Amino acid sequence: MTAPDGSGAPAIELINVSRRFLTPDGRSMTALRNFNMTVQRGEFVAVVGPTGCGKSTTLNLVTGLAGPSAGEVRVMGAPVNGIHPGIGFVFQTDALFPWRSVIDNVIAGPVYRGMAPAQAREKAHEWLARVNLTGHESKYPHQLSGGMRKRVALAQTFINGPQILLMDEPFSALDVQTRVLMHDELLRLWSQSGASVVFVTHDLEEAIALADKVYVLTAGPATVKSVYPIDIPRPRVASEIRYDTRFIEISRVIWNDLRDEVLRGASRDEARVAEAAA
Repeated sequence: MTAPDGSGAPAIELINVSRRFLTPDGRSMTALRNFNMTVQRGEFVAVVGPTGCGKSTTLNLVTGLAGPSAGEVRVMGAPVNGIHPGIGFVFQTDALFPWRSVIDNVIAGPVYRGMAPAQAREKAHEWLARVNLTGHESKYPHQLSGGMRKRVALAQTFINGPQILLMDEPFSALDVQTRVLMHDELLRLWSQSGASVVFVTHDLEEAIALADKVYVLTAGPATVKSVYPIDIPRPRVASEIRYDTRFIEISRVIWNDLRDEVLRGASRDEARVAEAAA
């Protein structure tokens, strides 16, 4: 039985969720249908699926930025009602203030939450050291490489001690080498934090390298097609794990499942283009 304070409940639950909305031309569109997902506390879950299948919509439901048309979304055992203070979000594009220095970007969250500026600055120095950015505190975002900006974004998020971390293709804009380094950085920070993670990605190898569990979504309207536990031991080194025999086996199995949905989604998009051109 779940404790009254929700302490025994999963971090995230989506229960028979559907999400519908109106398109600009007034048509009703279903993004999610009968969607079920459970993320346990401290678990790292990756979500993969065809383009436009509703992966980002799933994150918006967890944050409370969007509400379900049917079903229920629960965070830490309670129905979602606004943005939960324990949620951190890392976006695909940088969410850094360009007019603020690195350290001023990192302290923004704690100060907004009521921490004294001096204490926030001390804590920010600690987090910048953890992401190997000591000595770059006074620089501005435009003076940093893409990988360095992502490190600032991680420090900016983890400094708030999130219980849940939602990540929407955070490394997709990086080159392959930098992305692998960021995977190892993320795994190190996550293992120290105990946060629950939902990581949306188009990159199947990225999902397998990082996650405890991979959800495969159908072409829109999205529902869960399959769930794959990733039984590769931790700690993992993302730069090496891709050569592991078990990693290759899992990749092949999930891709065979995902490929059907990618082809179905591509066919659907082609049909829409043809319909619009008619």
